[in-house]
Amino acid sequence: MLKSAIGAACVSVAALAGGLAAGAAQAADAHFVLISHAPDSDSWWNTIKNAIKQADEDFNVETDYRNPPNGDIADMSRLIEQAAAHNYDGVIVTIADFDVLKGSIGKVTAKHIPLVTINSGTEEQSAQLGAMMHVGQPEYAAGKAAGLKAKAAGVTSFLCVNHYATNPASFERCRGFADAIGADFKASTLDAGTDPTGIQTKVSAYLHNHPDVKGILTLGPTSASPTIKALQQSGQAGKIWFATFDFSDDIAKAIQDGTIQFAIDQQPYLQGYIPVAVLAIAKKDHTTDVNKIRTELQANEKFKARLAAYGLEPVYGPKNIGSGPGFITKDNIDKVVKFAGQYR
Repeated sequence: MLKSAIGAACVSVAALAGGLAAGAAQAADAHFVLISHAPDSDSWWNTIKNAIKQADEDFNVETDYRNPPNGDIADMSRLIEQAAAHNYDGVIVTIADFDVLKGSIGKVTAKHIPLVTINSGTEEQSAQLGAMMHVGQPEYAAGKAAGLKAKAAGVTSFLCVNHYATNPASFERCRGFADAIGADFKASTLDAGTDPTGIQTKVSAYLHNHPDVKGILTLGPTSASPTIKALQQSGQAGKIWFATFDFSDDIAKAIQDGTIQFAIDQQPYLQGYIPVAVLAIAKKDHTTDVNKIRTELQANEKFKARLAAYGLEPVYGPKNIGSGPGFITKDNIDKVVKFAGQYR
């Protein structure tokens, strides 16, 4: 008798839980979609996917994630057109190729569906597309912010190790840094290529021929790891000021042992969480006023808790919100390593 009662109670609780879960799913206040250019193989986007889920929970909305499986921009364009036809409450896109995507994105804004752009592309392109806001890391501003830290440390000359000089935007990182310390960015920039041995050799040769160089900036793990080896080989590790963009195991170790001062972090979590939150607030408050939306977001206790938990710092501009530059130093590296690949 008791066993049957317990069994009945369990069934009732299970039914209630199922009903509540179904009710919660049906009660989402809005339905959005985030469309990226990333192929399925790009694990970097896992952090953004996790951020989307948490923003959905915090703001009681539902956000689909769509991407071209092989990273084909034409496929991405079709996904955007499908989103416009679906009549989502809001659309989030990366500006992977402005010229290719502007037509399909135009179909979203033509239907007055709120749009937020993230990650790739510029704030100017975002505005041209009619987006409410852009969330990403401005390359020049990130380079300049790093350069200002270098200037405060007494750095007046530097070497920018550029491993992807085929991308014009990469030079903006070097240029921003150079402008901050008052250096000639063209004379300071090395087209290093992508071969690790070649990068190490080129960096070693440059430093040998320019012994007065006070600092080094690398643009990611591809150039940072060989540069670390070059400095270790020459006995300059920890003696020459060194910063890098992005993050890896080698970079983490170099920050911990003092070889690298900091890593410039574009905080991908924010590129997933913030646009969902912005669209949710816009929907709830029936507003497109970015100042009101930003103020409400900054005051949101759940958002503040996420920032504190993962050690994240957005950069608030007049209209747009920068996901970077953030800085990974000895002070916060333990937290970054703990959450790397999940929320960092």
